Amino acid sequence: MARPLLVGVAGGTSAGKSTFALRVAETVGLENAVLLAESSYYHDRSHFSENPEKINFDHPDSIDFDLMEKHLRMLIDGVAIPRLVYHRDTCAREETGEKIEPRRVILVEGILILAEERIRDLLDFKVFIDADSDLRFIRRLGRDFAEKAMDLDEICRVYLEKVKPMHLRFVLPSKRYADVIVPMGGMNLAALEMVISRIQAALAADARA
Repeated sequence: MARPLLVGVAGGTSAGKSTFALRVAETVGLENAVLLAESSYYHDRSHFSENPEKINFDHPDSIDFDLMEKHLRMLIDGVAIPRLVYHRDTCAREETGEKIEPRRVILVEGILILAEERIRDLLDFKVFIDADSDLRFIRRLGRDFAEKAMDLDEICRVYLEKVKPMHLRFVLPSKRYADVIVPMGGMNLAALEMVISRIQAALAADARA
């Protein structure tokens, strides 16, 4: 198999990264694409007595970029990697027992992937999903209510103390490394079609080579 095409999809919290990356994968064909989420690569802290509330999940130090780089290089070399899952409530990362097989397109999604140089340098095509900060906060508010049962005060505290400062310090500056900046979030159909066309053109060029 030819070297996979690595596509990074970055952007702020609740900008629509996962939605955008999944729609790309589905359009290209799930037999041709695989999606890796940055959130699967949080450091395992289950052996420590640290309170999960004290962890800043929006800081680059929370991500095991060593392991992510290793796994990406394995996929590039045509080697399957273990599928990971991270449990935020226990701070435990574990292998599911399933394998992620190499595909022609590897989509890497997360807020910090363009902020980390060694990951960024592996990417062939870099996308930044841009969305209004108020819209992102409203989406996060709804998500944290529904999925984490957090109350309003806690959601606002985490956002103001961790999410927003880390976005301004690390995530937003990484936008300058993007090949394409997608405005109005992950539901921008025109941008989605353009990115998919770019990927399909690259795949077609590889097939002719």
